Amino acid sequence: MSYEKRLRMPDLTGKPGLEVLAMLSPQPGERILDVGCGTGDLTSAIAAAGAIPTGIDLSEEMVGRARLKYPGLDVLVENACQYRTDVQFDAVFSNAALHWIQDAPAVVRTIWLALREGGRFVAEFAGSGNVAVLTSAIKQALEEHGYTWEGRNPWYHPTIGEYASLLEQAGFRVASAQHFDKLTPLKGSLGIRNWLDSFATYFFPDVTPSDKESIYSFIESAAKPRLELDGQWMIDTSRLRVSAIKV
Repeated sequence: MSYEKRLRMPDLTGKPGLEVLAMLSPQPGERILDVGCGTGDLTSAIAAAGAIPTGIDLSEEMVGRARLKYPGLDVLVENACQYRTDVQFDAVFSNAALHWIQDAPAVVRTIWLALREGGRFVAEFAGSGNVAVLTSAIKQALEEHGYTWEGRNPWYHPTIGEYASLLEQAGFRVASAQHFDKLTPLKGSLGIRNWLDSFATYFFPDVTPSDKESIYSFIESAAKPRLELDGQWMIDTSRLRVSAIKV
């Protein structure tokens, strides 16, 4: 069975990442590295375009799920800060992953080394201002209850200027960079509490149950004027979308 036949095109209708995937515009025969491939949906879409992708992700669980969903995909458990390969890729792609990696210079170095000369890097990830209303409320709530804020925020949220400078210092020519904001509806009947629970291991690992209830109420009260619209809780998302060329 051929590589192409062993892959199946994922149904990405309504899923995030389609615009940045179109910006990548994978071509038949191109070797493309997908950094932070997750469960492989976009990696599989790259393959369906005729390109030859390799996906890497630090999560063994995510890579395992990708292998089950798309048995023909080349997906590996790898640290993007340390990944090295003899393959020269035509492009490196990443969607909704780079804001999880604090050591941005190390990742950019990995990407630069993986690309052939003239190869392109296309990515979208959370940027400066992402969930700022919520993280400000969390910080205030924790400090009001006697907890320190330092070391709790797991994300890297650069400005366009910061990230473009990082790419240029590494040897890239930045072709385009966008910073856009939008309010994204939260699913679930518990509103903001579902979101807080999903990130509790980062923000509240040492918080007592009684303090946690009080902190959640504080955050809801502080964020409600800006993030609840007609009974619907929203998240203040902010994204960077960049493309660059290795020169």
